[in-house]
Amino acid sequence: MKVGIIGAGAVGAACAMALGQRGSAREIVLVDITRSRAKAVALDMRYGSPVSPTADIRDGSYEDLEGADLVLITAGMNEKAGGATDRNDTEGRLRLLDANGSIYREIVPQLVAAAPDAVLMVVTDPPDPLADLTRELAQHDRVLSTGTVIDSLRFRVHLGERLSVNAASVDAIAVGEHGTSEVLLWSSATVAGVPITDACRQCGEPFEQVREAVERDVRFANITIIEGNNASQYGIGIVCARLTEAILRDERSVFPVAAYHAAYGATLALPSVVGRGGVVRVLDPSMSDDERAQLERSADRLRSARSRALGHDSGDVHDGAHIAGSRSGALR
Repeated sequence: MKVGIIGAGAVGAACAMALGQRGSAREIVLVDITRSRAKAVALDMRYGSPVSPTADIRDGSYEDLEGADLVLITAGMNEKAGGATDRNDTEGRLRLLDANGSIYREIVPQLVAAAPDAVLMVVTDPPDPLADLTRELAQHDRVLSTGTVIDSLRFRVHLGERLSVNAASVDAIAVGEHGTSEVLLWSSATVAGVPITDACRQCGEPFEQVREAVERDVRFANITIIEGNNASQYGIGIVCARLTEAILRDERSVFPVAAYHAAYGATLALPSVVGRGGVVRVLDPSMSDDERAQLERSADRLRSARSRALGHDSGDVHDGAHIAGSRSGALR
């Protein structure tokens, strides 16, 4: 299976590294506006190939993406360069939308011309409105963003740390925007099947204190990482490798990735069945009334961002029913 990665910066390189180390794909092509950087990253990784799963990692041009099954788009301005690291700024990642939207308008047409049948995964921040733009430019529905998968993993990790249990035993997800309006679904969070409020009580931890601390840690995780390491890259790299496997293997595994939902009028994250065509089906999770209201507010924010990304009112854009080449009925 062949995977392309557009952008060989910190996130693109981390994605390539994770894909290579996990054996997620047989062929990985790195494309970057600075060809020498893509070439150097690919060469460096190839030196580890004798002790790694078999994978051909190489640099290339857009033409070299021909036949790709999946293309990850990681190119663009990051949060630090774009001034999106202020904890008090409610705009958050959306501050990068205009600059990265311009970059996507150059990338996506070239990508689609070279690999018209590929599933497109948006990784660049802000991923949700950029996925709306990608879908409009690509004119098909095989588009998703990484959504709140990394946020959900952070949710699980910080809950596990607060309760001194392995995060693998925690089941908790975030939905909505990958950004400041994301919704952490506390009402359905469990530890090995035990509701989170009961788990906190049994572990001797006050639930409200745990909730306040975890919400803070999850919402500001990116900024905390960037303050210490300039870029948040390794976690999302692993996420992209795992999602790549689900798509290439047609696993039908469920992740809170983001795809366009006509009912919300925007791309946002919900538990989604991921397979060979991208998002195959969407599940509607149980939520409290307050969480449902939060999701509606997140969707409203993303509708505005979508309109901004597309440069016209959301009512003027495709609703998915008339887009050529659609393979995912779940997006209707």
